[in-house]
Amino acid sequence: MGDGVAARRERLMEGLRIYGGHYAELSRRFAAWLGLHSTDAIAVLEIAAAEERGTPLSPARLSERISLSTGATTALLNRLEAAGHITRTREHSDRRIVTLRGGPHIQERADEFFGPLAGRLDAAMSPYPPQLLAQFEEFITALNATMDTHLAEQGPAAPRPPDVLGERRRS
Repeated sequence: MGDGVAARRERLMEGLRIYGGHYAELSRRFAAWLGLHSTDAIAVLEIAAAEERGTPLSPARLSERISLSTGATTALLNRLEAAGHITRTREHSDRRIVTLRGGPHIQERADEFFGPLAGRLDAAMSPYPPQLLAQFEEFITALNATMDTHLAEQGPAAPRPPDVLGERRRS
């Protein structure tokens, strides 16, 4: 049983790695299409997706989602706001809390860019029964929760000093 599970895990993880590569390439192309740096486009996508889910992001939460320091996130948000891609609002009862919203054109642009892919994904999923897709959603949720737990237990990654890397390569 153990070997079968390990082999299946490897095949599934390889498929997810390939999907991750495709997603990264699609994000890069979306950034180029918008004329943005890839980090800026990823931030715009995160803001739009959170807003679409009904759970808009704060700058701190965006910073966590895209792995930037608070200072770098502030600079990024300043650029995006100046270009009209996002707005910062204070809609919470605690007026100190800032909410990030996509600019008026962002959802349109995202729909224009990603719409054809959404149609293709819908077509690829259509032969599968809803119960199987629901199980797959549960599976993906469980994988993400497992990865979140593992990453949280490890803490933030500290860069290795260059001399340590060099010594390891020589041995």
